[in-house]
Amino acid sequence: MSPMLDVSDDVRAEIGDEETARLLAGDGAPGSYDCTSCRAPGNTEQERTSTVLFVGEETAVLAFAHASCIPSQVVTVSEDQLQDAVRTITSHPADPAGERLSPVGAPGVPGPPAGSAGSGAAPRQAVLGVTCGQVLVDDRLHPALVVEPTSPIARPGSDGPGDDFLPLLIEQGFMPVNDVARAPAPVAGWSVLLAMGRLHAILQPGVAGGQPTSWWQAHQPLPVTDDWRTTAGRTRSVFVYAAPVGAIGQQPREDLLREALEKAAASGVLVAAAMPLAGT
Repeated sequence: MSPMLDVSDDVRAEIGDEETARLLAGDGAPGSYDCTSCRAPGNTEQERTSTVLFVGEETAVLAFAHASCIPSQVVTVSEDQLQDAVRTITSHPADPAGERLSPVGAPGVPGPPAGSAGSGAAPRQAVLGVTCGQVLVDDRLHPALVVEPTSPIARPGSDGPGDDFLPLLIEQGFMPVNDVARAPAPVAGWSVLLAMGRLHAILQPGVAGGQPTSWWQAHQPLPVTDDWRTTAGRTRSVFVYAAPVGAIGQQPREDLLREALEKAAASGVLVAAAMPLAGT
């Protein structure tokens, strides 16, 4: 029995017609698999299955997902992120004991601060804290990320002690938030990368139309709750909020996170943007 595989044109272009034909004939396609999106078991002979190709600088890995979760697609990731994904695929670890806690926070290291492309001076690196949670907007839950640096971020090339974190983001298309109950506007070229059911990065547009680059990248792929992942899979969009150091803090519950967001908005120190969900 041939597997019920969906292979998108983008995936076919990457793996070639011969390999595509082999997969569709059942040669090299698994019978059973763990969905790369929801992590639940799947079977290529019993349900429609999407082929998902993760492509790094030197490595490519073909994974499988329920077609009802995500469509067949090519996901571009850094080589380090891909190697983390490979380890996840091959080890099949149990869900972390704390995965169901919400929200979940983790530090990450961004690339050059937003707006620094083309600057002659070497940009300062800063650690960004990222908290995952859900926000209620128009009576619907939406997946959200809250980004807050651990120290002020100066504009590239500036020697002053000022904090230009929010102005730099506003220049990139983020908008000030006056009311957390309203959905933020989309920002072009940015996306949130979820691979193998874990949060890997927030991607910003590449220079001169090139490949997107990591603005924030997790030191290790960040587990998200089942509820967060389910909501993100439904909306295919993530609300990303950002505030300067000390404005939000690490809140242990989503209701406290919402209160902190509302307080930051009332103080005029909160910006946000809606970003598509890249990957799985």
